Amino acid sequence: MKLHYSSLLLILACAFTTRFTYAQNNQITIEFMGNCGLYMTDGTTNFYIDFPYKSGAHGYMEFDDAELDSITQDAIFIYTHKHADHYSKKNLKSVMKTKGGQHFGVHNIKALEKLGETIPGFEIKAFKTKHKIFGIPFRHYSYLITWHGKRIFLSGDTTDPEVISSTKNIDVAFVPYWILQYAKEEEKEIDAQMYYIYHLYPQQVPSAKETWGPVENMQPLVTPGEKITVAF
Repeated sequence: MKLHYSSLLLILACAFTTRFTYAQNNQITIEFMGNCGLYMTDGTTNFYIDFPYKSGAHGYMEFDDAELDSITQDAIFIYTHKHADHYSKKNLKSVMKTKGGQHFGVHNIKALEKLGETIPGFEIKAFKTKHKIFGIPFRHYSYLITWHGKRIFLSGDTTDPEVISSTKNIDVAFVPYWILQYAKEEEKEIDAQMYYIYHLYPQQVPSAKETWGPVENMQPLVTPGEKITVAF
């Protein structure tokens, strides 16, 4: 079938307009991928946080292989640490081989914090935070992202509420339930407008809905694919 030049121009114009419109929506879209996995985009730049991980690792959430195929081209992958329920060397290597992209985490924190030099309206600050398994400490970082003026805190697996409680004016906080528990026990306040509670075992989902579902500024992330929009 022949495609006329004018038709080709129309198709390209429509594609450009769709992408341009999406980028001009003045919002950050965040999709829950499972565990602490998030996909964040403003329509121009694409980030994956703690994804891809090893599906079902340590009894946590599984994902379909199709999710790996859906990862965007030339994305930026950021990891809090290298436990299998947050990070998979095999999956990341496979994705980057076909999709390209950049990879940041405990091995190149200084380079990560320089991302703001190349991404307009973006800044990321890394905090070395506590994370132990059976008393053994692991290198772990939590992150404060400031993007288009919005402050987004990513706790990861840390068990210490010290850093997030000393961070002010958070618009959106992604926290495991135990951070809220420890903050309450230690009488530390978290200054966030909205809390998303992630890293739940599948069997914790029903109780999570009962505990946090009715709370106005808290939402448990229980189903991969859930989307959050942050207007700016």
